[in-house]
Amino acid sequence: MILVDSHCHIDFPELHENLGAVLERAKAAGVGYLLCVSVNLEDLKNIIEISHNYAHVFASAGVHPNHDPGIVDSPTYLSLREAAADPVVVAVGETGLDYYRSEGDLEWQLDRFRKHIAVSREVGKPLIVHTRQANDDTISIMREEGASDAGGVMHCFSEDWPTAKAALDMGFYVSISGIVTFKNADTVREVARNVPSDRLLVETDAPYLAPVPERGHRNEPAFVAHTARYLAELRGVNFDTLAQQTTDNFFRLFPLAIRNS
Repeated sequence: MILVDSHCHIDFPELHENLGAVLERAKAAGVGYLLCVSVNLEDLKNIIEISHNYAHVFASAGVHPNHDPGIVDSPTYLSLREAAADPVVVAVGETGLDYYRSEGDLEWQLDRFRKHIAVSREVGKPLIVHTRQANDDTISIMREEGASDAGGVMHCFSEDWPTAKAALDMGFYVSISGIVTFKNADTVREVARNVPSDRLLVETDAPYLAPVPERGHRNEPAFVAHTARYLAELRGVNFDTLAQQTTDNFFRLFPLAIRNS
């Protein structure tokens, strides 16, 4: 049994300061691969260094929708394209829209999302999409900018089934985090039950959103096993089957990620 944590931030100080131990615990929990996701270009070098040092850790390049609010030129199209073209990078993002943390005129956020989609299409690497309380605009921009040509994943999905279905119809995958284990997460559970088995991923979004029974603690990649076990029970499948499905899905979505035979 091998799991993939399809979205984590092990470059963040609270995990990076004890990275060796974090990765050992992940290995002991059956987590064979991780995707360390970029939230800004300034720290991308740290993610790339981790990926060089650990062959089972993959890298993405992108700028989170809440990073440097209102600064449209951060990133520029050229800087983002250069970062995403690095051979170590397997995906573009995380990108998207977040109206929960941002308010006012958010045209800069939409512009940033459009840049990421364009870069993803140009370099041929899939998108990692973050959306929170921005369902209609997220799906509209994905359609307008041809995101289906690049493909990708709706990460840490916490929105409703119609939004998930719209993304699935564009060929996207849906990644479920520890939120699915939370008491009041009925909407996420509905999505988690209905995503086709060949489009499902699991993730931690560590160091955030630790699943039950670790809720309240700092999250880390090892805990993706809790989410996967919960998902298997929710979907009425064997745990090993779900682990195999989500791992196969990850490497199908991210073909530049090298899988050890």
